[in-house]
Amino acid sequence: MPFLRQISLPKIDAPDYPFSIPAFKEGVLLRINSNVTFFVGENGSGKSTLLEGLAEHCGFNLRGGNRNHNLNTGHNFEGYENPLTQHLGLQWIPRRITEGFFMRAESFFNFADYIDEIALSDPRIFEAYGGKSLHHQSHGESFLALFQNQFQSGIYILDEPEAALSPTRLMTFMSIINNLERSGRAQFLIATHSPMLLCYPNSQIFNFGEDGLKETCYEETEHYRLTRGFLENPDAYFRFLFE
Repeated sequence: MPFLRQISLPKIDAPDYPFSIPAFKEGVLLRINSNVTFFVGENGSGKSTLLEGLAEHCGFNLRGGNRNHNLNTGHNFEGYENPLTQHLGLQWIPRRITEGFFMRAESFFNFADYIDEIALSDPRIFEAYGGKSLHHQSHGESFLALFQNQFQSGIYILDEPEAALSPTRLMTFMSIINNLERSGRAQFLIATHSPMLLCYPNSQIFNFGEDGLKETCYEETEHYRLTRGFLENPDAYFRFLFE
């Protein structure tokens, strides 16, 4: 069973982002019943903003990392706080979890820089990331090195982890998720655009749409329907797009 069972956000009458977007406009109440939960929706729909608020609530680094990584500095991060964090209500059973990791694809380069920096004084740090600098691995290899070496137990908050993974390595990633979540040692909250990931068995999916934030199934997501339709008849889509 998941550690984090409920996420709530009261209705906040504010004209500013992110409270004005449809997913948060009427407040949020998500009851979580799976160890693997996906957030899906268009760009700008609030997925990453909610994940970031959850990560900050858990004490994780906002640029990526766990409670021990100190990257919350630099342009756009100095003194930054997620606007949702102070309003979020999280229900944990049996206790609050502080172990885990926040991974965001867009700032992974900065995280790799940080690991290289601290490795200058202690090269053994690379042993926790596949034995060498993340910058000395391909993008996909560095992502998998992180997943395979750092993911053990706790809550894992991942923003578009599929970004650098080929379909084959995406399946490897799903195998890693399966081994951890079936053991009862790990819970995953993942924002994704990948229809392959959304097919993960017994997962829970919340769609961030114009009509708010609602639970759905993978067959009903636009990502799945559009990808399936395109692959079944790409010529029809090309005629529509190009003509």
